[in-house]
Amino acid sequence: GGMRILVIGANGFMGRHLLAAIRARFDAGTELRATARLPEAGFASLDITDDAATRAMLRDLAPTHVVNLAGIAAPAAAGRDPDAAWQVHLHAVRKLGAAMLEIVPDAQLINTGTGLVYGASFRSGDALDEAALLSPLDDYAASKAAGALALGALAQRGLRVVIMRPFNQAGAGQSEDFVLPAFAAQIARIEAGKAAPVMSVGNLDAERDFLDVRDVAAAYIAAIERPAALAPGTILNLASGTPRRIGDILDALLRLSPAAIRVAPDPARLRPSDIPRALGDAGRARALLHWTPAIP
Repeated sequence: GGMRILVIGANGFMGRHLLAAIRARFDAGTELRATARLPEAGFASLDITDDAATRAMLRDLAPTHVVNLAGIAAPAAAGRDPDAAWQVHLHAVRKLGAAMLEIVPDAQLINTGTGLVYGASFRSGDALDEAALLSPLDDYAASKAAGALALGALAQRGLRVVIMRPFNQAGAGQSEDFVLPAFAAQIARIEAGKAAPVMSVGNLDAERDFLDVRDVAAAYIAAIERPAALAPGTILNLASGTPRRIGDILDALLRLSPAAIRVAPDPARLRPSDIPRALGDAGRARALLHWTPAIP
């Protein structure tokens, strides 16, 4: 038969872009099931922390590919509820992998990680590849790193798992918990006369590695298309390798606005980060998936 793709946590920022990419790329012979934790039109209901429900879904669909996007998306939110972060990023992921080995042992699992797992290793200033030491600095990154380690152990037992490690993503529909939408939304509110013409900003000197979310989705598509190229336990950094200073991005957005806007530092937004520059090396994704970011 054709492919049967289960996308878990499909109603978030990344999920909506990935669903669009899957529909654009694969024909009608592909069965796509998208799940959301809370009931929502167009999505099957699935809470990944409910092991019995996850197993029932795997038995019902018998997927050939499972993409797990379930997560506490914003590091700050994970910090406020660390138990939930560890539950979703580690325990549920480990149980999902174990259930797949039992129910659909030949299926491919693509799990969403994050470049933040490298944490303190970024202090070198170098573009980090997948061999860099895991050195997470908060509950979000630590729980994501732990999930990757748990899946690595299951890969030893034959689980066909790929761990994606996207760096900073940006694009339409992202929440204001993230820096670029936070800037853009403030500017939009000022232009609409709903806010005073003052931008409150955090640390503008940090340099980060940004990708368009559609490029990240394209890497997931490539992994679904080339499972044979990916040994069980393969980890793939998804990164541009280009440092972008947060202040320069803000300046570019301000140049696009007709409004005269003053920039004011906001102590509340100054996240304690001693990582001046975070950069990724995506050479492995380039080699194995022929993937490279295409959208500026």
